[in-house]
Amino acid sequence: MLSFGFTTDGANKLSILHMACRFSTLKGPTQKTTTMAMATHLLRNGSTFWLRRSRPSTLARCLHLTGCLDKKVAFNLSDIGEGIREVTVKEWFVKVGDTVEQFDNLCEVQSDKASVTITSRYDGKITRIFHSIDELALVGKPLLEFEVADEEGDEETSSSSSSSESDVESVKTAAAAAAEATMDPATGGRLITPATPAVRRLAKEHKLDLAQVPPTGKNGRVLKGDILEYLGQVPAGTNVPHPSMQVGKQVAPAAPPIPKPADRVEVLKGVRKSMLKSMSESLKIPHFAYSDEIDMSNLMKFRAQLQPAAQEQGVPKLTFMPFCIKAASIALAKYPIINSSLDLASESLIYKGAHNISVAIDTPQGLVVPNIKNCQAKNIIQIARDLNGLVERGRTGSLTPSDFADGTFSLSNIGVVGGTYTHPCIMAPQVAIGAMGRTKPVPRFNDKDEVIKAYIMSVSWSADHRVIDGVTMASFSNVWKQHLEQPALFLLH
Repeated sequence: MLSFGFTTDGANKLSILHMACRFSTLKGPTQKTTTMAMATHLLRNGSTFWLRRSRPSTLARCLHLTGCLDKKVAFNLSDIGEGIREVTVKEWFVKVGDTVEQFDNLCEVQSDKASVTITSRYDGKITRIFHSIDELALVGKPLLEFEVADEEGDEETSSSSSSSESDVESVKTAAAAAAEATMDPATGGRLITPATPAVRRLAKEHKLDLAQVPPTGKNGRVLKGDILEYLGQVPAGTNVPHPSMQVGKQVAPAAPPIPKPADRVEVLKGVRKSMLKSMSESLKIPHFAYSDEIDMSNLMKFRAQLQPAAQEQGVPKLTFMPFCIKAASIALAKYPIINSSLDLASESLIYKGAHNISVAIDTPQGLVVPNIKNCQAKNIIQIARDLNGLVERGRTGSLTPSDFADGTFSLSNIGVVGGTYTHPCIMAPQVAIGAMGRTKPVPRFNDKDEVIKAYIMSVSWSADHRVIDGVTMASFSNVWKQHLEQPALFLLH
């Protein structure tokens, strides 16, 4: 029996056909035809077959044919995780013809999430680079082509010719893991310390056994910081252990639940019930807002001069409010439409002859808005006395319905509480309201461009835009402002 063993792959098919032809020339036409047919079958199927021929003699010889060893190895881009299937080559650290060793940096690639440095798995010479800078590289496709070192080729020659490149890589990976593995005393099996490839490389550079490094990562994983702390390059205690590593940690007792306060239902009555009705009507009015600033510096001096005379006439403290009310009355006389009311039924305006100016007063029962009657016929001291009387009756709860009736225009002094600008709500059937803010000292320029200390008060107006336009409201505000900034004008009224 004479046998010939053939192992077929892309590199050996030509050798198989060549040897089959040589064998057939020695055995005659019939044997040649048979041998060529078997060789053709062998080439088509790509598997290992044995060609046998019966002879009367005993085994004479046995031939085994293999292809020549190809030293060139393709370096494929491995999966870098997180579902990334393609990356962009940002920089090459090597070029064709360079000789590299394992763990040498080859290139840097950029995904849509991170930048990764690719290192070599082989010792050898680079014979080809498949991608240029800024080109896309696919996971599992070749990045480089290596010509491996001779000693690695000899080792591969002695191994089985059917071993694939992936098998060689698996052996290398297993050997590297075995070098870092320890024996589990409980089970007698291998215990591998969890760590990323970058951490393993760092440990290899410093010739460390990962099993000797105290881990702080999740489930006992050794981190880069653990190695640096073990080497003394960072202070001890820098790395905080993961909660999974803190065995037996005392859990703080849960705080007792805070009791939820009970809700309380209160029926609206009195001032609040009246406010519900008036503000519901106010929201039906299209409001127009206008704001300005008034320099109160001259009025402060003027008020100080009138203070003794006011005390003699029964006004213990003269405030800014009587001046604001009188200035509003003077401006209403010039722009009477602001002292009117709207009759929707007849679609007409009712111009009020009396200036009954309502003033918002804070009382224990809530905010009330009584009015001072006939301000057009009163001076500042008389208005101040009427205002003090309303405030006193409001505090004692002795205000009467007549104090609230027939108001034609409203003013509110929010500056007593605080704040500057606001957006007051019109009290129907009135068509305008004003609110003064807090007076505060601020730097200003005088006529000589010198910085001086000025006392500025802000004012906010709201008007019914169905009746009053912006120009009218601004003109009214300017007259009011003029009398407050030049208080001597009050002497003309």
